[in-house]
Amino acid sequence: MKLCVLNPGGNDPEQHFPDFAGEPSEAAHAPVNYHGFAACTGGGFFRKASAIPESERAVLLLIRHDLKSARNAIVELRRAKKIIGIAWKEAGAGQVAAQLATKSKLQLFREICERADLAVATTPDLVPFFRNAGVRHTEFIPTPYPIESTAWDFTTPLEERRGIFLGTREFETPTRHHLAALLSMKYLAEAMNQPVTVFNVNGWSGRRLLAELRFPEGLLKVIEGRRPYPRYLRGISKHKFIFQLDASAVPGQVAGDALLARIPCVGGDGTTERLVFPDTCGHGRTHEQLFDIAARLLEHEHDATMISDHAHELAQKSLSFTHVARELEQLYARFLR
Repeated sequence: MKLCVLNPGGNDPEQHFPDFAGEPSEAAHAPVNYHGFAACTGGGFFRKASAIPESERAVLLLIRHDLKSARNAIVELRRAKKIIGIAWKEAGAGQVAAQLATKSKLQLFREICERADLAVATTPDLVPFFRNAGVRHTEFIPTPYPIESTAWDFTTPLEERRGIFLGTREFETPTRHHLAALLSMKYLAEAMNQPVTVFNVNGWSGRRLLAELRFPEGLLKVIEGRRPYPRYLRGISKHKFIFQLDASAVPGQVAGDALLARIPCVGGDGTTERLVFPDTCGHGRTHEQLFDIAARLLEHEHDATMISDHAHELAQKSLSFTHVARELEQLYARFLR
């Protein structure tokens, strides 16, 4: 089965994955997040329903803030006799709530659910949500990562790793707790002489906020703007671990980045964090407990290798390309018959 992921009217161009994860490229979207669902099955990512090949019947329709485009797409897919799964593109608890903040949007969402054959919940919290909205069959399937592919192994030797990477980058989103994470790591940076790397995507306002933190000279590395994903992963892999205090209940790309970079992820309550970093994630832990874990990893760096290796063992059974492709095929099989 080749899954066709449809993001009607989205910004990402049409993309095909005949070689599954393929080789890292700075020109194409990486095979992660919802592109990962297409890539793990050798399928494709589309912006228009009409572009999906007639021979391919399994479709995953992404729902986002423009619910009318999803409703129109599902009508078109029904006419084309496709098997239609639905999933939230922005799947954090707060994100879903914001996208259904009016009566008209809620009505549209219920209509979409009633027309769909199935739903893919990328966080466990969304399973009852889809079911109660009218979807006949819902399964929890996390977004996959190509951890089996040697091309996507971004390991840096342990002796070449230094410092802490801040996994979040949004000052303006309260549930990310980005500023709190930075202040927490400032103390460790000073105490253990380990630099903290952070991305600034907020221009001059971000630079002003970061300057106000008054890190000692040389202990805060600021990267301006965004980076192509492979270059981003290479940069992450040169750190001892990723730290975050995100409490957004998202699918969890920060932990997915850590998997590919082959370093631990400390903090975060996303799905990937819970599945593959159960001993260091933020679910059920206080900020103080996460700080203690981070301090321990700086003092005992070989623990990082043990945590990373264990994460890969868990990922093989929960969100590898092989596992997720099998889960998707079983989910759609009952309808494709």
